Amino acid sequence: MQFHEEDIYTKKFDLGPWKKLIRLAKPFYKHMLGIAITVAVVAIIEVIFPLFKRQAIDGFAATGDLTGILPFILIYVGLIALFAFSVNLFIRLCGQVEVGLCRHIRRIAFKRLQELPFSFYDKTSVGYLIARLTSDTQRLGDTVAWGLLDVGWSAFFLLIVSVAMFILNWQLTLITLAVVPLMAVITGFFQVRILKNYREVRRINSKITGAFNEGIMGAKTTKTLVREEANIEEFKELTSTMRRSSIRAAVLSAMLYPLIIGLGGFATAFLLWKGGHDVFVMGSISIGTLTAFMSYATQLFEPISSIARIFAEAQQSQAAAERVISLIETEPEIADTPEVVEVFGDNFNPRKENWPKLKGDIEFRNVSFQYIDGEKVLKNFNLTVKAGETIALVGETGSGKSTIVNLLCRFYEPTEGEILIDGVNYKERSQLWLQSNLGYVLQQPHLFSGTIADNIRYGKLSATDEEVEEAARLVSADEFIRAQEKGYDTNVGEGGNLLSTGQKQLVSFARALIGRPAIFVLDEATSSVDTETEMKIQQAIHTALTGRTSFIIAHRLSTIRGADRILVIQDGEITESGSHKELLKLRGYYHDLYVNQFRDERERSLLAEM
Repeated sequence: MQFHEEDIYTKKFDLGPWKKLIRLAKPFYKHMLGIAITVAVVAIIEVIFPLFKRQAIDGFAATGDLTGILPFILIYVGLIALFAFSVNLFIRLCGQVEVGLCRHIRRIAFKRLQELPFSFYDKTSVGYLIARLTSDTQRLGDTVAWGLLDVGWSAFFLLIVSVAMFILNWQLTLITLAVVPLMAVITGFFQVRILKNYREVRRINSKITGAFNEGIMGAKTTKTLVREEANIEEFKELTSTMRRSSIRAAVLSAMLYPLIIGLGGFATAFLLWKGGHDVFVMGSISIGTLTAFMSYATQLFEPISSIARIFAEAQQSQAAAERVISLIETEPEIADTPEVVEVFGDNFNPRKENWPKLKGDIEFRNVSFQYIDGEKVLKNFNLTVKAGETIALVGETGSGKSTIVNLLCRFYEPTEGEILIDGVNYKERSQLWLQSNLGYVLQQPHLFSGTIADNIRYGKLSATDEEVEEAARLVSADEFIRAQEKGYDTNVGEGGNLLSTGQKQLVSFARALIGRPAIFVLDEATSSVDTETEMKIQQAIHTALTGRTSFIIAHRLSTIRGADRILVIQDGEITESGSHKELLKLRGYYHDLYVNQFRDERERSLLAEM
């Protein structure tokens, strides 16, 4: 199931997402059973209390006979104690369901995010996902725990109170219930409008969360471009829109509840007049019975009002339920077949004993690829690479270089054709098998919060300290790491911001190499580092790539001069192929690119010496 945000906002209110949410709460069914039992006990006791009033008035006060009053008092006190115990118990159980369900949903949703491919993140904003896992999930936990409690209590209490009222006086009961259909009509009128506004609130809330994320992550760019005022205006527009929708929704909710209470008050007043007439004029009922009946009538409208309030709140939570369930049910566009999972396992339960050793022979066979709603990036692409061979990819931005390596890594899959690894279509192997044999270094390295050692160890969680240090030495990172005050225990900061770009890149190199991958990919990995750092990386690349099938996307052509083959990619096709020397002799695109870049670098070098 793929979710489309705009589709969500056009749907009518339905119980579908809530049924799915209740199924997600299966680990808490015992708690819910406990809640149901305690709620039933509370409702029954609340129905019994007015009968005690009736007995106190008609049995003791009216007659003056106090026989049996001591057992009466003891039973009444016992009921109060049981009532207090039951209330305390269901409050604790509801709290456990609320917290536990939030945690459970977040774990399921986060697991799903780990399963989804690159294409999902290409079209889904960070703000949308953060809002789903935080505020929306919290709202659902609260609604299921406390809303379910209120609905259960209200429905059960309404049923037994109605039965008790019919037993006491069926004529007065019919008068009391006459306003219920009008309450239902009013509730239905408001529910559509409340839902529409709360859906808009949740949509804008996602955009605001995304604006927070972009504002924080892009703070340096904002200041460089002097965009502070423009950002404030854009943010102001978002918050103003959310404020208007929130106020509209709040006003509608605020109108619904008082209307229900007002109708209940009107019915109670009429009931009091009619009941008083029956007591003092007709003499058909006793004062005690009327007192008990009035208590029931007052209590009757409380659960009706409560259901109306919960329904109004459910409108607010409906959008959250739809969005969270949609995220959880989003199916990965790239998934292993059941046959593959049975043999090789999945990402969370791998069967590594069945994994074949990856040698590194790669073949692109008649591969075409296009992004959704886009033109073909690759057209009938063919390439054969032998194990241990180093392939460099050169070409203009958008020519298809990154697409080739992303297809190789199975971050995307071919639209047409197939990719073979060691002679087998890689769809016949698990994604984890392939990606566990990959070392991938990006142009913009991302480090996780933690220490340098932790970040290197991400490439192999079982790595020893000695293996971490060996990987760092291999890429010439050991020197700068030991120069830090805490060495390998130095904290890198959020996203690695406490390190320079070159240092982050060296750490990412070490992280990619520590797992000893059979296939290595460098995606313009030296384009953002200084010349000195690039020299260190180049010194390590030859050793690191020995015996590994490697793909290098290069911005600086000096990085790829030693590649076995250099491919010039233009419009998704190979237009030139050969070694560095062979391509220079062709005097084609690569020759011109290399000469121009060499000239530029020489001019920069001369300027630096002046």
